[in-house]
Amino acid sequence: MTDRAALERQLNQWLEPTRFKDYGPNGLQVEGRAEVNRLVCGVTASLALIDAAIAAQADAILVHHGLFWRGQDGRVTGWMKQRLARLIQHDISLFAYHLPLDAHPELGNNAQLGRRLGWMADGRFGDQDLGFTAAVEPTTLVAVSAQLRTLTGRDVTAVEGDGRPLRRVAWCSGGAQGYFESAIAAGADVFITGEISEPQAHYARETGVAFIAAGHHATERYGVQGVGERVAAELGLAVRFIDVPNPA
Repeated sequence: MTDRAALERQLNQWLEPTRFKDYGPNGLQVEGRAEVNRLVCGVTASLALIDAAIAAQADAILVHHGLFWRGQDGRVTGWMKQRLARLIQHDISLFAYHLPLDAHPELGNNAQLGRRLGWMADGRFGDQDLGFTAAVEPTTLVAVSAQLRTLTGRDVTAVEGDGRPLRRVAWCSGGAQGYFESAIAAGADVFITGEISEPQAHYARETGVAFIAAGHHATERYGVQGVGERVAAELGLAVRFIDVPNPA
């Protein structure tokens, strides 16, 4: 058992949210009970995750995608009212860390994704150094795509470059397709992220650098698990990761 304030201090110490210019508030977003025994981790603070946390008798929830974002409608109606009402009714705290949970060199989404793929990061790129790079044994787009399908349990969208052997990989989880040009500038032979937009296929064909979109949700499941494991080990809390499937 620990208290909510101590848990927040520890999470802030690990993830250093003040280092980042982000799209919403990082840290405690909804205040629940003072004592925390059980923590549920998940990707997004959806109603389904909140209800699953209630069923698991959680005292707090840790997510990557919280409730509040810059520029959103500030009225507490509809889905926002439903989510907040559940949290407040059951006195459950909500902690959310967005970019800090992408960027952490050990616990973050990108570090944990790379570790599961057997890649040792040796460089960073992109805005706020969110993207990771690594040198790998020469491989192919087909092989890397198969690795990602096995890991994530879903299909990927792959755009071939010029067919070169892939010796340097770059990746950034979630909706980082806009980082493709930075990955190319960093010397990547392939860039892996969660989503693809219209321009990326053209960039891949014209620059020769391959592109893979492996799913926004699918590439961002691992940071909260890494942090949750650290919380369990160092704070002694009961921690459970709950995955709410998302095709995005």
